[in-house]
Amino acid sequence: MTKGKAIIKTGWNLDNSYARLPKSFFTKLDPTAVRSPRLIILNYPLATSLGLNAEALQSKDSVEVLAGNRIPEGALPLAQAYAGHQFGHFTMLGDGRALLLGEQITPLGGRVDIQLKGSGQTPYSRQGDGRAALGPMLREYIISEAMHALGIATTRSLAVVTTGESVIRETELPGAVLTRVAASHLRVGTFQYVSNWGTAPDLQVLADYTLQRHFPDVDDAPNRYLSLLQEVIKRQAALIAKWQLVGFIHGVMNTDNMSLSGETIDYGPCAFMDTYDPATVFSSIDIHGRYAYGNQPPIAEWNLARFAETLLPLLHVNQAQAVKLAQDALSDFAKLYHCNWLAGMRAKLGIFGEEIQDESLIDSLLNMMEKYRADYTNTFRSLTFDTPEDTVLFGISEFVQWHELWQARLGRQQEPKASAQQLMQNCNPALIPRNHHVEAALDAAVKQGDYSVMERLLDVLSNPYAHSPQQADYSTPPVQSTLPYQTFCGT
Repeated sequence: MTKGKAIIKTGWNLDNSYARLPKSFFTKLDPTAVRSPRLIILNYPLATSLGLNAEALQSKDSVEVLAGNRIPEGALPLAQAYAGHQFGHFTMLGDGRALLLGEQITPLGGRVDIQLKGSGQTPYSRQGDGRAALGPMLREYIISEAMHALGIATTRSLAVVTTGESVIRETELPGAVLTRVAASHLRVGTFQYVSNWGTAPDLQVLADYTLQRHFPDVDDAPNRYLSLLQEVIKRQAALIAKWQLVGFIHGVMNTDNMSLSGETIDYGPCAFMDTYDPATVFSSIDIHGRYAYGNQPPIAEWNLARFAETLLPLLHVNQAQAVKLAQDALSDFAKLYHCNWLAGMRAKLGIFGEEIQDESLIDSLLNMMEKYRADYTNTFRSLTFDTPEDTVLFGISEFVQWHELWQARLGRQQEPKASAQQLMQNCNPALIPRNHHVEAALDAAVKQGDYSVMERLLDVLSNPYAHSPQQADYSTPPVQSTLPYQTFCGT
């Protein structure tokens, strides 16, 4: 199929600031054309916020753009180079099946990356085919949009198109391309790549670009590169706390999957926890539990230490002093994370102020939930609506005592119980993307070509704090199985 400029008024307003960085940071190339693209799902609200015409995006020419067969006006497609520690082992990486089309300038003056995922081979494909299967692309669409609705910083999904071609994994699967929208695709791994294979000026250019793009308010700080490290640490502490508060498990927290903007990125073997257990792992390749739910905060700190290492030449001319500055900054992560998590947990329990005993109250509840295998989301939902009989904890003497202490704690605060309940409703979702519902939606779409199951799921997930009757059927935990639920990277 002939490539060329797509002449259609869809509202593309693309710039290419990343393409103006040193050429070693990327490789320019066009997407690989596909046989017969078909639009499967389009994110209307997101399209509108980007300044795009949602109706025009459904035209034949626009679907060709979303598939990579045509290049939109103003785009300069490129594959970004980066490196990363994958399960602790450092390696050279890069966009092996994705291309950055450019940066959309939104009506409000924002700048976001527009990336095609599954768009063909690149120099960084490492013998991969550069393609993506429909199921994993729909999974990313569902989970990323659910995360957005939960109020968690995340990349977003604009569209998924099928390609009319198959990809071979364990079996033959329908191919697809996802259009991903991100604050940027700057990663810890981007800095690791430049630190290892670039020059000192390259590293400074990348750091300056990151500051200008994401942290312009600290660009004039006395030590701007220390401020860069501190700001990234702050955003990651807030992000990981929000993951923990809703029971989200990323599954593959490699350094190349940590975005410097503070967004959740790269939805591979991700899933949400049903039964509360800090050791929960879903990813089929995480056999040692490196990225288990309870390990996510320390792994984030480990990843940030790798980021700090890349910045050492910029922090201070004296290496010992640079190391000291980095260590001091990193020592703040655990405190920042804990403050975010504790504030979030207080809100989940309707607590407005602070008392020394609050943390003990929270820990006692979580310990009971783990001991008696309580459902994480539904336990907090039952507390929100004062229906403890809906949990497995009901009637257990430990829980009865805990419940009395909790009620006494609420009684000591000035805010009325109605305000506490409203706070809890705002912080405890009625539902999450339950793994069995996600799988049902993907099975219907991939195996039967039925997208209605996914559409209904997306609808109820779009307002998780509504606590509407329509959401009740989607809040039910899965039937107990002797086989553990597993997720896969989907590459």
